[in-house]
Amino acid sequence: MKKIDIINGPNLNLTGRREPEVYGTTTMEQLLAQLRTTFPDVEIGYYQSNVEGELINHIQQVGFTADGLIVNLGGYSHTSVALRDALLAVPAPKVEVHLSNIFAREDYRHHSFVTSACRGMICGLGLQGYELAIRSLLQ
Repeated sequence: MKKIDIINGPNLNLTGRREPEVYGTTTMEQLLAQLRTTFPDVEIGYYQSNVEGELINHIQQVGFTADGLIVNLGGYSHTSVALRDALLAVPAPKVEVHLSNIFAREDYRHHSFVTSACRGMICGLGLQGYELAIRSLLQ
């Protein structure tokens, strides 16, 4: 069985309640249930933290054994060289996901330090981005 870990950063614990006009009304718990039904032969792990160091620790913990990582590091994507370095340090293939189109938002969001540590980025497709990321990692 393949193991894919989803790692979410700051404020993504509020998905489904925070700015529903931007992020929708589906919670991460609802999304995870849907993904586990859609991919019954994949063990889908989930971790979320608002704390940069905890995210780094988790990447280091799972990045050597997972078959893939899906990372949505929220605002840290645009500020954290340390998270980029953590992703580069582990061999698991990685896909970056953003719910909103970061290129249609504020200028400072147009650059992600994380992208160059990942095989690709999916942005602007809402929660569907996670499903597409799993499909990509399974190919």
